[in-house]
Amino acid sequence: MAAERLVVIGGDAAGMSAASQARRLKGPAELGITVFERGHFTSFSACGIPYWVGGEVGERDDLIARTPEEHRARAIDLRMRTEVTEIDVAGRRVHARDLETGDGAWTPYDKLVVATGARPVRPPLPGIDAPGVHGVQTLDDGQSLIDDLHRTEGGRAVIVGAGYIGVEMAEALLHRGYQVTVLTRGAQPMATLDPDMGRLVHRAMDGLGITTVTGAEVTGIRTDADGRVRAVVTDAAEYPADVVVLGIGVEPQTALAGAAGLPLGAYGGLLTDLSMRVRGHDNIWAGGDCVEVLDLVAGRMRHIALGTHANKQGQVIGSNVGGGYGTFPGVVGTAVSKVCDLEIARTGLREKDARAAGLQFVTATIESTNSAGYYPGAALMTVKMLAERRSGKLLGVQIVGREGAAKRVDIAAVALTAGMTVEQMVSLDLGYAPPFSPVWDPVLVAARKTVAAVRKAGL
Repeated sequence: MAAERLVVIGGDAAGMSAASQARRLKGPAELGITVFERGHFTSFSACGIPYWVGGEVGERDDLIARTPEEHRARAIDLRMRTEVTEIDVAGRRVHARDLETGDGAWTPYDKLVVATGARPVRPPLPGIDAPGVHGVQTLDDGQSLIDDLHRTEGGRAVIVGAGYIGVEMAEALLHRGYQVTVLTRGAQPMATLDPDMGRLVHRAMDGLGITTVTGAEVTGIRTDADGRVRAVVTDAAEYPADVVVLGIGVEPQTALAGAAGLPLGAYGGLLTDLSMRVRGHDNIWAGGDCVEVLDLVAGRMRHIALGTHANKQGQVIGSNVGGGYGTFPGVVGTAVSKVCDLEIARTGLREKDARAAGLQFVTATIESTNSAGYYPGAALMTVKMLAERRSGKLLGVQIVGREGAAKRVDIAAVALTAGMTVEQMVSLDLGYAPPFSPVWDPVLVAARKTVAAVRKAGL
């Protein structure tokens, strides 16, 4: 009996996790695995690129979890610098083109995994493709930026966008001695937070010497006589720049899947069932930044590009393709970041998310410290909590503070996943010692205050 043929499109987190897990379950005699990757690298950490650019991570290869040679040693036919240009669903085959030679060929499959990832949002503005304007999605992007920074050392950097990538790249360029300006069209940086919490991030960035301009609508990139970037233009001003980094966000890279007739959601991501099988297609799976996922709190589909999700989804896909069983039930929207020593975290819903979901809610915000107040080095943190008005069910938590603040959001992520109320959270048996927490952990202090808000709202 001939081996089944598995084809994987995309050789990063989701794709290679799927291929590796499938190989653990089935040997080459049972399952042939071919992976097409159009880039130069596999299994790398895109999330680590800002820290490589900033110098905290010494070498590019430190961000690579497994090389192409290591994957091939496990009987995976990995074809680098090869781009899939068409999926023939009816014929169960894909057409791929070697980017070095231009040669193309069809490859048949019995099972297909689409893991094409996401691409940085690059608005069609004048000068957006000029030399000196960089995205930071791949290791090639990171290397290009680092090479450019060597040529413009100590100059002026403009970051367009103030989300996770924007603030992380602001820190990286600050470390490299640049004058850094961050432009965001939002009312505050970090639109993943409510504006009152984003204001804390803004204040801290100002204190670090980063100029943050809010309400700024970028209208174009001004270039010099050689065509290189020299300024970023907004609707209100012009900001000189020797280098520009785009941190506007990403969108699912699903043009290939869409052209093949695979189902896409409101955000342009592929739609799957709990097993990560593409809806309506028994032999096609999808995972990673190219899919939409269920928000377990809001009850609606979202696009969230995170390596944690991609790796888990790849494991689920590989298990199912390899004859095992796995599901990916959804997410609660947990994310952490930092800018210098300021830590930023969120999980669940913001106020506007709760309103959009039709929920009535109460909020509570508290200030506490990351350790006992008398312990040397105790630093402030702010915790904001949302709960449903009637039931007291936890809806979301946001945290801004110094060392030890961000990972406390994991307490709330577990509580959200378990469907806990804020009153139940108050009784959680969390670890305590003066170096790590006050007697009442800040998350539990916020829960107590939110309980009071729920009771007051019920009067």
